[in-house]
Amino acid sequence: MLPRLPFYILISLPVLLVLGGDSSQKSPAAASVSPPPRLTPSPLGDPSWALGLRLYRALRNDSSSVNTLFSPLLLASSLEALRGGSGGSSAGQLQDLLKTPSPTKAGPHAGELVSGALKTLTEANGTSFLLHTSSALFSKQQAPDVSQAFVKESQARFRLQHWPLGKGDSSKADLKQLHTWAKAGLGGLEGAPLLEAEIQAKNGALLLANALRFKGLWEREFSDERTDRRTFLGKKYTKVMMMHRAGLYRHHEDIENMVQVLEAPLSGGRCSVMLLLPFHVESLDRLEKVLTLELLSKWLEKTTEKSVAISLPKANLTSTLSLQKELTALGLTDAWDQKVADFSGVSAKGKGKVHLGGVLQWASLELAPQAGKGEADLEEEMVGKPKMFYADHPFIYFVRDNASGALLLIGALDQAEGEALHDEL
Repeated sequence: MLPRLPFYILISLPVLLVLGGDSSQKSPAAASVSPPPRLTPSPLGDPSWALGLRLYRALRNDSSSVNTLFSPLLLASSLEALRGGSGGSSAGQLQDLLKTPSPTKAGPHAGELVSGALKTLTEANGTSFLLHTSSALFSKQQAPDVSQAFVKESQARFRLQHWPLGKGDSSKADLKQLHTWAKAGLGGLEGAPLLEAEIQAKNGALLLANALRFKGLWEREFSDERTDRRTFLGKKYTKVMMMHRAGLYRHHEDIENMVQVLEAPLSGGRCSVMLLLPFHVESLDRLEKVLTLELLSKWLEKTTEKSVAISLPKANLTSTLSLQKELTALGLTDAWDQKVADFSGVSAKGKGKVHLGGVLQWASLELAPQAGKGEADLEEEMVGKPKMFYADHPFIYFVRDNASGALLLIGALDQAEGEALHDEL
């Protein structure tokens, strides 16, 4: 199992907090504007959300987990492709892993949902965001052949490519090939390294890998003039650069669970960044214990458009994860066992058995001040005194595709890299 590899958080450039005026200065028409209806599909019926929340909690059960980040949509799409080539208990376990809390008999299948979301995100690249993604199934050249019918179907529906690893048992050569592939998938970004001892592609084992790099473009800009150096009160207290902006955002406060919920749209409203921030400076343990998909869905439904003054760390986050331990804990047990794994639809007929040797993911998220084209100078008319959303301590974040409702990224910021002051949380 790979160790939890740290995020590398690159913080730069500074902010003046722009506060909205008093409500008495606003016209009655401005004060009476009702928030737009929420048209985004509910997370409850989406397999990427169901898998994402379960896997997030499994990862966070490890006390050494810091600054978690991964893409539920990419992982769900690759596992769904694999499920299409599986049978018996292997197929059943993959199906259970992707099951949603509120399935609808008349609704689309999980495969259709994640396949459609991948398509819409690819088509929207360059609008609300800049995106690099790649997914692949790796197999050794001396291992049983992978079915070309499976490769064709997986590529067409789930953008899952097949790449053969080199001949022989050289894990060092396999490692180099995987790193080269990940760098290309991240658009040239050097991902955190894997360990040679963790590459298990021998004896018919398959490696499933995802790489994703995402840069969001805000609907309203956090200008470079609105950044300054502040203290981030995480697992370590550090000096970081914070971005500030006041505007209209969907917001909700849960007094009972002491958490703020904020939705910040990206350019054109195509995607949104959603944040869960505890009221007080604390670790995320308490919030994570109560966090369920049902509760999160209720929070999002209760958000309404309000004047909010936001402060966020300016950050680039990167992560590399091996997910075998967590997926096993979530019920995917047979896939790793060569004797019982059934991927008969993946291997070519009569060419022998294959099993899963690893699930790897590289992910990168950039939160920078820039807005999308033509939106940098747009300002909203503030209504009332703004709520304060001051994210100077650990928070959970999500990146959602608003067209399909899919969960593209989920993560936690436990500590921000900067000049260390002293340990606290």
